[in-house]
Amino acid sequence: MATKLHAATSASVKDRVSPEEWAVRLDLAAAYRAAAHYGWDDLIFTHFSARVPGPDEHFLLNPFGMMFREVTASTLIKVDLEGTVVMESEWECNPAAFVIHGVVHESRPDARCVMHLHTVAGVGVSAQPDGLLPIGQTNAALVNDVAYHDYEGLALDMDERVRLVADLGARNRMILRNHGLLTVGGSVGEAFGRMYGLQRACEYQIAAQAGGRLNLLSREICDKAQEQSRTGFRTPLNVLAWAAIRRLADDLYPSYRQ
Repeated sequence: MATKLHAATSASVKDRVSPEEWAVRLDLAAAYRAAAHYGWDDLIFTHFSARVPGPDEHFLLNPFGMMFREVTASTLIKVDLEGTVVMESEWECNPAAFVIHGVVHESRPDARCVMHLHTVAGVGVSAQPDGLLPIGQTNAALVNDVAYHDYEGLALDMDERVRLVADLGARNRMILRNHGLLTVGGSVGEAFGRMYGLQRACEYQIAAQAGGRLNLLSREICDKAQEQSRTGFRTPLNVLAWAAIRRLADDLYPSYRQ
C-alpha cells in the first residue's frame, strides 16, 4: 500500500510541475542518494538545494526529517527565499537550511545548486587553524578556490547571512569553520563534483596528518593544477563525473526517480 501511495504521489507531482523542474528534481534526488551512498549524510541534518527553472525565486530542498537515502524527486519540498514552503507537502523546511542556502542563492545567481555537509573529515579539517592544506593533487587543484567562514552558532541568526556571503565572495567552495563544508555550482552535477573533490581533499589531509610531517606544495604548483583541471580536458570533469553518478543512482537506488 505504501508503495502504491508513493507512486501515486510521484505521478501527481510530476504532472504538476514543468519538465524542466522535474529534471532538476531527478538530479537533486540522485545527489541525495549518492551522498548517502558515500556516507556523507548526518542523520536527518544537512541539506542540498537547487533553483527551480523559471522566473520564480523557488528552490527545492530535502524534507526536514527525511534521511538522504529516502529522498525522491517527488518528496523534495519547494520553498521561496525565506524558506517558506510554496507547494503543499506533509514535510517542513529545516529553519537552519535557508539561513545558509537562501542568501547564497539570492546573492549568487550562478549558484543554482548549494550543498552543505557535516562529514567527519570535513568537520575535522574545519577545526584546524590552517584550513585545507596543499598536500596532494586533489587538494592542489582546489585549495585556492576555498573560502572560510567563522562559526557563529547554529545557523538560525539572519544577521549571519551578510557575513557568510561576504566570506564566500565569488568562490565555489567554503569551509565553515568548526562546522562543515559548502559548495555551489551552476548545476546539481557541478556542485556535487565540487563537494566530492573537497570532501576527498579533507579525507586525504586527515590521513596524511596521521603519518607525521607533511610535504606542502607551492602556490605556483597549485595555480597550475587548478588551471589544468579547468582547461585540460575536452569535456569538463564535473560533467563526466555527474553522468557516472547518475548511472550509479539508477543502478543501485532507482527509487529516487519516484
